[in-house]
Amino acid sequence: MREEGNAMNDYLKLMRDVIAQGPYADTWESLCGHPGWRRDAKFGVFIHWGAYAVPAFANEWYPRNMYIRGTPEYEHHIKTYGNHKSFGYKDFIPMFKGEKFDAGEWMSLIRASGAQYVMPVAEHHDGFKMYGSELSAYNAKLMGPRRDVLGELKQAAEREGLVFTLSNHRAEHCWFFNGGLEFDSDVADPANEAFYGKQQAGVGPSTHDIHSQPPSKEHCEDWLAHLVELAEKYRPEAVYLDWWVHNLGFKPYLKQFAAYYYNRAAQFGLDAAIYCKHHAFAPGAAVQDVERGRFRSIRPRAWQTDTSTARNSWCHTLQNEYKDPAAILCDLIDAVSKNGRLLLNIGPRADGVIPDEDRQILLALGKWLERNGEGIYGASCWEVFGEGAEYGGSEADSAPIWRGTADGKKDKGAPIRFTCKGGAIYAFVMRWPEDGEVAVKALKKGRVTSCSGGDFHIREVTALGTDVRVSFKRDGKALRLKAEGPIDDRYPVCVKVLID
Repeated sequence: MREEGNAMNDYLKLMRDVIAQGPYADTWESLCGHPGWRRDAKFGVFIHWGAYAVPAFANEWYPRNMYIRGTPEYEHHIKTYGNHKSFGYKDFIPMFKGEKFDAGEWMSLIRASGAQYVMPVAEHHDGFKMYGSELSAYNAKLMGPRRDVLGELKQAAEREGLVFTLSNHRAEHCWFFNGGLEFDSDVADPANEAFYGKQQAGVGPSTHDIHSQPPSKEHCEDWLAHLVELAEKYRPEAVYLDWWVHNLGFKPYLKQFAAYYYNRAAQFGLDAAIYCKHHAFAPGAAVQDVERGRFRSIRPRAWQTDTSTARNSWCHTLQNEYKDPAAILCDLIDAVSKNGRLLLNIGPRADGVIPDEDRQILLALGKWLERNGEGIYGASCWEVFGEGAEYGGSEADSAPIWRGTADGKKDKGAPIRFTCKGGAIYAFVMRWPEDGEVAVKALKKGRVTSCSGGDFHIREVTALGTDVRVSFKRDGKALRLKAEGPIDDRYPVCVKVLID
């Protein structure tokens, strides 16, 4: 193993050499010419697993909040583990054994969920790497599980036919533990700087302003070298960068990484992309990600929403509040109807076991997609994304949330989202009415669109995933559907409309 300083310099030199080879340069003009990534991928699974799963309290920001006096995490830590000088966050690492971790079992379950790609977190804000790194000894191959977790997941994912991607959240590491500088804790001890780093005071999650205190050059180069190492060792088909990279101080380094990664991906034969939040990249240079949210209309470029099976946390905790699978399916359908995709997170326990709640949600999604995925996989958004009640998302409650109407009219009708593929329009009735009757206004008789200038003929209507026949009539106000028997209204119903 090379010395850490030499390894960083070597990775940065490699990066510069790859950029010099082209075809992409580290400018927005060049990077915005990148074609994007796998537009037919609609559903992926995110994995937050790290030492923060050991305390299993509150959420994955326990490492930060345990050093902020007055927080529940701070009080819980003292009560459970003692004072922060004798037992700090670093002391959870030996307890993070992952003794039951089975990459093959994880990927088999994720394949059964109907997911097409998988995105494990390679490194969270806490700075502990879930892979074998030459840049820091604080990694899962040398400590904790003592296994190259990321490498095992990549191999298992590819065996299952899943596209392997990864995320890196190291950008925030330079301030993530800065609460520990305000009192006598292990963070303030220079002996622990190799893990905690040089913490910047006065920066934190409240400083979303892109003009807030920038990261140091030392931190940016360190962050950049880590990304190059990940790309070289694991060749991910996409890299997700978490939110703080929108800070202006990162801009030159973002361009350098993107130019290196897109050039290297071309050499490796990868259909690669970068995901980002808060317009960290110029439009077209990366894929826009919306955390726990959605757009209100169809977007011209493919995008992604990421959310979790739990409303309150991205990692496993004993307090996790899990969502109804139907609400997550509504997230997926709503995103696809607007040219987006869904990245759904799960949080394994510290021992490496995926909790039953996560497992049951994934299997429920897979069962539904097996019957209805025809309207999701390979489909594109239609002329309009939907009609009826407006979808408010799954975040505030376990069940789907519908707020008022999408068009502001009193007659809201059933909430519906649309996709299309291969001569069919798919109308997802997100909540099938009790009387079994649905009026689809966007498919009314005599409809005229600005692009076609005329109507089409509806040849056949079928409700996927059920044996119940759905009859239809079409008039000047709507395509009227009627179920000839009871339909399970717990989950969205995909109605396939064949047109001529």
